[in-house]
Order: sequence, then structure tokens, then C-alpha cells
Amino acid sequence: MTVAAFEQAGNEVLKGLLLALWWDAQGDWEQVHEVAQHVAGADGAWVHAYLRRKEGDLANAAYWYRRAGRPVASGDLRAEWVAMVAELLKCQPD
Repeated sequence: MTVAAFEQAGNEVLKGLLLALWWDAQGDWEQVHEVAQHVAGADGAWVHAYLRRKEGDLANAAYWYRRAGRPVASGDLRAEWVAMVAELLKCQPD
């Protein structure tokens, strides 16, 4: 699945962090947090970091980037979102 196809997908076919990022693209913060808070591990921490950065809570974002084992991002939010989706899609079964 490409990032463009992902953006067009319905929420009924997505799970976990990909579902959280899909809700983020829809602008539904309540759904984003509801889904993302239940995903542990480095990828979950990365999504949390992105969300905190998007909210403007840079100190909290830095904490989550450290938990994710990633450098603190400071570039374009859209570019980070696309990078997360692309990386997570590689992990999904065909």
C-alpha cells in the first residue's frame, strides 16, 4: 500500500498506529489519542512524540523521541507523518 492509498483507505481496514495516523490525517484528535495510547514499543513512542510535537509540547515530545530511540524531530510535521506511515506500512502483511 502506498502512502496515497493509505490516505484514501477507510478506517475499517486499519489497525494500531496506522489507524491512529489515519485519524490524525482526518483531524480527529480524540480518536488519535484513543488509539495511540494503547500501543507500546518504539513505534508507539514515535507516534506519541510526533503527536506531542504537533501539539507544541516540545519537552514531552523530546521524552517520547528518546523512548522511541530516535533523534528529536524539528522539521516539517507533514514530512514526519509521511515517513511514519511509509515505515509502518513496510511492516504490514500484504
